[in-house]
Amino acid sequence: MKKWLLSVAIAASFSAQADEGMWQPHQLPAMADELKAKGLEIDAKSISKLTEFPMNAVISLGGCTASFVSPKGLVVTNHHCAYGAIQYNSTPEKNLLKDGFLAKTFSEELPATPGSRIFVTEAVTDVTAKIKAGEMEKTGNDFYKGIESKEKALVAECEKEPGYRCQVYSFHGGLEYYLVKQMEIRDVRLVYNPAASVGKYGGDIDNWMWPRHTGDFSFYRAYVGKNGKPADFSKDNVPFEPKSFLKVSAKGVSEGDFVMVTGYPGSTNRYRTASEVKNQFEWAYPEGKMLRERYIDIIKETAPEGSDERIKYESLIASLANYAKNFTSMIEFYGKSTMLADRQNIETELAQWIAKDPKRQQQYGSTLAKLDELVAKGQQNQQRDILLGYIGYTTMMTTARDLYRLANEKTLADMDREPGYQDRDMTNFKSSMERIDRRYAPSVDKAVLLDLLSRYAVLPADKRIAALDKVFAIDANFSKDKLAKTLDAMYANTKLGEQASRLSWMNKSVAEFKASNDPFIKMAVALFESDMAREQEKKQLAGDLMKVRPQYMDAIIAYNRELGKPVYADANSSLRVSVGHVKGYSPQDGLKAVPFTRLEGILAKDTGVDPFDAPKKQLELIKAKQYGDFYVKSIDSVPVNFLSTLDTTGGNSGSPTLNGRAELVGLLFDGVYESIIGDWSYNDSNNRSIQIDSRYMLWVMKYLDNADNLLAEMEIVH
Repeated sequence: MKKWLLSVAIAASFSAQADEGMWQPHQLPAMADELKAKGLEIDAKSISKLTEFPMNAVISLGGCTASFVSPKGLVVTNHHCAYGAIQYNSTPEKNLLKDGFLAKTFSEELPATPGSRIFVTEAVTDVTAKIKAGEMEKTGNDFYKGIESKEKALVAECEKEPGYRCQVYSFHGGLEYYLVKQMEIRDVRLVYNPAASVGKYGGDIDNWMWPRHTGDFSFYRAYVGKNGKPADFSKDNVPFEPKSFLKVSAKGVSEGDFVMVTGYPGSTNRYRTASEVKNQFEWAYPEGKMLRERYIDIIKETAPEGSDERIKYESLIASLANYAKNFTSMIEFYGKSTMLADRQNIETELAQWIAKDPKRQQQYGSTLAKLDELVAKGQQNQQRDILLGYIGYTTMMTTARDLYRLANEKTLADMDREPGYQDRDMTNFKSSMERIDRRYAPSVDKAVLLDLLSRYAVLPADKRIAALDKVFAIDANFSKDKLAKTLDAMYANTKLGEQASRLSWMNKSVAEFKASNDPFIKMAVALFESDMAREQEKKQLAGDLMKVRPQYMDAIIAYNRELGKPVYADANSSLRVSVGHVKGYSPQDGLKAVPFTRLEGILAKDTGVDPFDAPKKQLELIKAKQYGDFYVKSIDSVPVNFLSTLDTTGGNSGSPTLNGRAELVGLLFDGVYESIIGDWSYNDSNNRSIQIDSRYMLWVMKYLDNADNLLAEMEIVH
């Protein structure tokens, strides 16, 4: 589809449904008049230029968003985004998660988790024509490998300049491809995090809920070599000096004010077919919810509260619980909604629209049927595949397989290797091996693996994998007790729990792996051929989908354009901009949620027991009405969290919420329970994002944690 047509579609529809959409920056100039009318004070063109303010101040952490807030590389993000680094630096004796941490000087700042990165997007280039040239006649695995080969070549050329990380992203299911170039800062340090009783106040109970009173913020700092270029951690490195940084507003926002968020939303599914919707909500989410909750139970049963083993798994527990609650909401609101019927109606109307025009019939006539056929094919072994996916969360099996895959990939030329095993990936690969020390306990890993393999063992024989059955002696006479003894012996005799051993295996040959007596290495060797065969099957299917999905999206875009509906790509972890307003909502009949919570709400919720155990000093400050510089007359307090209509999803965590002048007025950290289903279907009435108010963040820093050094470093505007 021609880009000018896409821009026309955006401009035509934007004013009617302005708060829906996660827009690519280059699309924004087409919205300039509408954005200005809504409250944007800076030039819309500046938001489309990634090397200029404010976009060059917004950064990715590779899973979360963050932003520079000082000329010395100070970075603000969510507490839950820094959780892994806080956990990594915590011990039972010095528990930074529980007690908080503040570095008063640069020298006191702590290295974040190995492999932590800060990515600064510098360029986004349309490479659709280059990617597709000479590939469109291919099918299946040939097409998949052909596209992958083109992507790797473009990435290799892009990364010739040291210190950069590049990636090709597909949009609209492969209709368009863009090459994204990011500076990769490798020395990331933890600067400040409030205590968990502030940063995670309300815990899993309040997760996805409103009203909310969470101080979900923390600070990193980016470091580079003395030449200003990215470098590995060194005491000689210096703070990175960004081209621009965000000013932090002490004035904040009021109800009805314009806000926008820039960030890296992970994924949405707003253009999936009815059959995909039905399977996801009626099978995949319920199954995933059950497995995640069981995983959490096993960790808690195996690793006592406060033990080193439990600390190692706190970050994983938080992630599992977050998505278990997410899935619960998805299932609940799907049951109440007409989503499936709506998707079925859209497909019927789309088919009728295609049938009315001979040219459209020729172009799209068989697309819907082909897509449904491929989707059904991908679901044939989903019960097995979901269990294998959760086994991938365990450490020893995954580590052994990754190491043996690396040995095999190293026998190939670098450009022929699987992504993830190329030379460009080795620093990250090594970091992943190092991180295991603070994220792995044999007792927990073994208990989880036993549970998952026992579930796998009861699948029909024709749904299982012969090689996996052989390794773990799974047959008609399966015994969980026997499997437990097998796993006891494997975990007792492996050396992969030792970092030095893992790192040494990174440099060993296929022959050395085959000669090893380590039980998990032997397992990896035994499963390799079967693993590769299944991967080839997946690539064959993926290649077929990569041919059909863009045709489907092309039809959807053309159809929506005629209806005057907004046209934007599903989120895919690339940089996006959403716009909206500060606004409450009505979650159910008879209830009205106001857009701000106050300090007094912390007092009202507090029980003195986790997760409602605010620090004693904080409670005293609130009781004394110590509002200081951040008092807001309209609510007679300091605002803690606020609601907005911003269209966001996972990956947006830590995103700076900006006012019309691009000043930081909050950090996005969650959505309301009713809006979780927004990943699949946007609803203007219930779609609300939750932000920590910049005034609460500054209040905690000034009055509770005395982070005067950081306040002095930031530019705070009143």
